[in-house]
Amino acid sequence: MGERITLSVIKADIGGFVGHSSVHPRLLETAERYLAESKLLIDYRVAHVGDDIDLIMTHKYGVDCPEIHHLAWNVFLQCTEVARELKLYGAGQDLLSDAFSGNVKGMGPGVAEMEFEERKSEPIIVFAADKTEPGAWNLPLYKMFADPFNTIGLVIDPKMHQGFRFEVYDLIKNERVEFSLPEELYDLLVFIGAPGRYCIKSVYSKTTGEIAAVSSTQRLNLMAGRYVGKDDPVCIVRCQSGLPAVGEALEPFANPHLVAGWMRGSHIGPLMPVGLDQSAPTRFDGPPRVVAMGFQLSGGRLVGPQDFFGDVAFDKARQTANEIASYLRSLGPFEPHRLPLEDMEYTTMPEVMAKLKNRFVKVDHRDDREPAAEELGAK
Repeated sequence: MGERITLSVIKADIGGFVGHSSVHPRLLETAERYLAESKLLIDYRVAHVGDDIDLIMTHKYGVDCPEIHHLAWNVFLQCTEVARELKLYGAGQDLLSDAFSGNVKGMGPGVAEMEFEERKSEPIIVFAADKTEPGAWNLPLYKMFADPFNTIGLVIDPKMHQGFRFEVYDLIKNERVEFSLPEELYDLLVFIGAPGRYCIKSVYSKTTGEIAAVSSTQRLNLMAGRYVGKDDPVCIVRCQSGLPAVGEALEPFANPHLVAGWMRGSHIGPLMPVGLDQSAPTRFDGPPRVVAMGFQLSGGRLVGPQDFFGDVAFDKARQTANEIASYLRSLGPFEPHRLPLEDMEYTTMPEVMAKLKNRFVKVDHRDDREPAAEELGAK
């Protein structure tokens, strides 16, 4: 076997500029400087989508490495200090603990990591989204790895024809389940069609057993017990040679799908594919955005990124997303633009209910009954 490489993408929102729209250049410079001083990494990139900082790192220490996670945690702490100095909005909001405990999972930041033996050619895409939740990847990952109308390789590539294994997390019960596709496709759809609870965590090739994709599945509201910000997930997809071609991995985003998040994390909106220079959400703090950064790995070195969604081929998708956004905004505080009540538990809804609890009175349905015929005659 050849040398195994670990690709770790760890993200956090530790202060927006201005509001929730972007990241101040000084925060990016701070992250760059801190990572450059580390002896742990083979290579790194610092990127952002909206107000989230994404640390893209390669190393040889495997997933869940305490030293790598601690490095990312310290980067976010350093950036938080700068954010507080600049009085940026929500400084440190994704850091839910005061002390590092060996792993950033459960502490606020989102994490997507995979370890693999680097192939002769290793193209990867790092997707990063803002103003949405981890379930936003369910539909795209399904289309990439299970839908032959999207990915023709499932039909004509012998290395893909056997299908893929999907690992799905239940974010409420903290449980996991695996599905083998295509034979369990319908069973999979029962669950991932409810992206607020069930999220695709990882995808594996049934031909090689190798990991093909991994996403972050952290939900900040479930960690903190209150609304502290949108989850803004990241996802890594390996491409080519028995895996979806780069174009097949990008194709699902050509038709914007609806995701939860947007303003205050409590609205439904279209996931708009944008170039890196268009990733600052503005309209109603949105619409939700996704960027796609392409890299070639060479001995763990990150060659790139290529800004895939900066292509004019996605102009129509952006136009469609804006049209969908205009229609949904016209609904204001009404569903289905606003999330249903069961998903509003971590917003101001509990406070409003508590304030009004003494004004709710029982309804006697006997008072609502239709008058009997003899009662009408008596009148």
